[in-house]
Amino acid sequence: MTILRDLRFLLKTHYTNSRALVIGIDQYRNASPLSYAVSDAEEIRDVLVSDLAFPNENITYLVDCEASKENILRSFMRFTADDMGLDERILIFFAGHGHTRTGIRGEVGYLVPYDADMTDFSTFIRWDELTRNAELIRAKHMLFVMDACYGGLALTRSLHAGSTRFLKDMMLRYSRQVLTAGKADEVVSDSGGPLPNHSVFTGHLIEGLCGKAATENGVITASGLMSYVYGKVANDKNSNQTPHYGYFDGDGDFVLQAPQLSELEKADNKDIDSLVVVPYAEEELSRETTPNKIKKIKSLLSNESSSIELHDFVIDEVRRFLSITSEDNFKVQGQFSKDELLERISKYENIGNDMAVILACIAYWAKPSHKTILQKILARSTDRLGSQGGLVVWLNLRWYPLILELYCAGIAAVEGARYDSLASIFYTTVSASEYRQNDQFMAAAVSDGILELNHADVFKQLPGHDRHYTPMSEYLYKILQPKLDDILFIGKNYERSFDEFEVLFALVVADLGRRVPIGRFGWKGRRGDNAPLSRLIAEAQALGENWGPIKAGLFGGKQERFNAASKNIQQTIARLNWG
Repeated sequence: MTILRDLRFLLKTHYTNSRALVIGIDQYRNASPLSYAVSDAEEIRDVLVSDLAFPNENITYLVDCEASKENILRSFMRFTADDMGLDERILIFFAGHGHTRTGIRGEVGYLVPYDADMTDFSTFIRWDELTRNAELIRAKHMLFVMDACYGGLALTRSLHAGSTRFLKDMMLRYSRQVLTAGKADEVVSDSGGPLPNHSVFTGHLIEGLCGKAATENGVITASGLMSYVYGKVANDKNSNQTPHYGYFDGDGDFVLQAPQLSELEKADNKDIDSLVVVPYAEEELSRETTPNKIKKIKSLLSNESSSIELHDFVIDEVRRFLSITSEDNFKVQGQFSKDELLERISKYENIGNDMAVILACIAYWAKPSHKTILQKILARSTDRLGSQGGLVVWLNLRWYPLILELYCAGIAAVEGARYDSLASIFYTTVSASEYRQNDQFMAAAVSDGILELNHADVFKQLPGHDRHYTPMSEYLYKILQPKLDDILFIGKNYERSFDEFEVLFALVVADLGRRVPIGRFGWKGRRGDNAPLSRLIAEAQALGENWGPIKAGLFGGKQERFNAASKNIQQTIARLNWG
């Protein structure tokens, strides 16, 4: 096996061949029968040929009495032959009974072949017999899919949900991956799945293979497929099983479908690759509640020696956030409808809630060593927001969770007079990308997103907001108050902190030379000296260089830049036709 890994530099970024061993057993010689294992196997075979370009002649198909222990092992060991190429992929599918026995070192998992004697373990197939023999197989990628429940799998999930990997690079790395229908103490649901005449597990597997596990760009990887099936089966109302999945060797990824791979290979004179994001498997039952997360964040923030643990905790949240807000869950194609708009806004709020309150806690209680963590969360949250093809309103609405993050963190920073945190937030660098030519500061990037949504009157579509001067600002003012009051106990000071944040946000954007988003403080400008903008300007002029935001580095720490920005905002508000 070491020799095979050393040959990775000789591997190609495509497959030279595709092979499969597909097994389904309904009628056992000695065990209870199953209803849909054979139809599961038949459909998997057909999908591999029709949808995933597996040659029909390269698929070994064993059902019922053909699936004896001898035939299964002989067919599997055929893959160890010398004519097997390094750049091949092999898929093993088994639908039938699984069995687990507890030994002195833990659980031992077995597959039950057609001719097994249920009182004689020597007639079963030990799972680790397959994994050990997989070391003899030259093919770089193998995926085992077992519609059976058993234990004893020593697996790792080396790809976290939301992880990104280069597509061509994954093709140059060795991997052995497995997905099983359930664990040792679970019973496979042999019916009641999303497709007629298929088990719950294989029904969702087939749908995933046929496109539902694909990314926006049509890529289906084993990791993505496994995450998709996990989420569907674990939450299926007809299922009492929890799939088990991961790696037992290697760190590549079995690629089932990648339409752009051939185009990437054409650029011989330069290394052009494409990042693929692993879809997120929603593990609702194992997730911490939002109050528990807040409690943990506060505890970690109170101790500077916990910075590494804090980093790892919030990065896991960012991974989840990125994956669940991706185009795989929020398609950017399709037609606009008001109902779809309201649904998306609600979903973005639910998904982005934890990230927003975590950022608020960090902004309010951050120590100097936490600045980089605060900025990393914000910067990484923008990873997948480049402009690309799709309906403009759906593309622009992808900025909404980032707007929630900026507002929650910013209001918390203002409430705590943590202008150093506010400066870190506003001046976080959003890196250039394939779709964004230059680096931007977070304040400018989010401001552009707000302006696009305002230009399209998106938030005027919300019930009761059609006649507001600043519908997004008014909406955010109401929905953020309970979140921030629960963690910071702001009370009646909330309105003042909200308005001060929006004023400082607009002033910083103006100072950066960008178009300015005017929030609800704009119509308050008609109130005179007690208006939020007027009040802030008076405070800045009275304190000069000792004013908190200036001392923290906003406006480059220069009073003159603040004065110029405030004049810009005043002129902008004066031009508005607001009563």
